[in-house]
Amino acid sequence: MNLSRRMAATAVLATAIAGTVALTPQASAAATAAYNGVCGSGYKVVNSAPIGSKGTVFLTYNSAKGKNCVVTVRNTTGTAVPMFAYLYVQGADESAEDGGAYTSYAGPVYGDGRGKCVDWAGGIENQSTWTYGSNCGSLKAHRVTKGW
Repeated sequence: MNLSRRMAATAVLATAIAGTVALTPQASAAATAAYNGVCGSGYKVVNSAPIGSKGTVFLTYNSAKGKNCVVTVRNTTGTAVPMFAYLYVQGADESAEDGGAYTSYAGPVYGDGRGKCVDWAGGIENQSTWTYGSNCGSLKAHRVTKGW
């Protein structure tokens, strides 16, 4: 291969590599929410769902107590915004919910969930995630994520 062909091939290869690098997605610098332990000792995360790009709702369970707990956690703390955490244990008389303007998390809310399906949800500002019929053995959960 003569020198001009080698230089042209090198230029094409360099352009292809540069194009690949330019098309590679950037790593996201946004923080993601982590469970903050507010449900108390003995509670382990058994499920979670993102709330758009704003945070995460966590479903936890304490096997010694047979209780579920839900908490909604923002990705980043800041000015108080509308948030909620919701839990309904199927067959219970009432749901448990906590809502208001919070800087970092909503909840915790609790329910006696041993051997029962649960519906749980969380919301931050205009985004929410709802999960129905979850964590009850062989039944498949149904999840709905909304923005309004």
